[in-house]
Amino acid sequence: MTLIEEIRSRLSALEPIQLDIRDDSALHQGHAGNSGGGHFFLTIVSAQFSGKSPVMRHRQVYAILGDLIPQRIHALSIQAFAADEHQPATNH
Repeated sequence: MTLIEEIRSRLSALEPIQLDIRDDSALHQGHAGNSGGGHFFLTIVSAQFSGKSPVMRHRQVYAILGDLIPQRIHALSIQAFAADEHQPATNH
């Protein structure tokens, strides 16, 4: 199982209606302080985030992925939306 597959599998506990994971590791190779873990950008939309502050949403994600940090995940950027807040991008 790849790391992205593991992240996706673990975050399924939040029952996301959208989950996008982008691996930006190649953009950060060799920078100071990186002990080898990857850099990821995460967008997640879940009804479980309804009524919760952005900090609480991030805490939910970190509670699920925390043991992967910092060995396998060096940096994680999170955009977390409640289902009623996020409008999917449309092509015009």
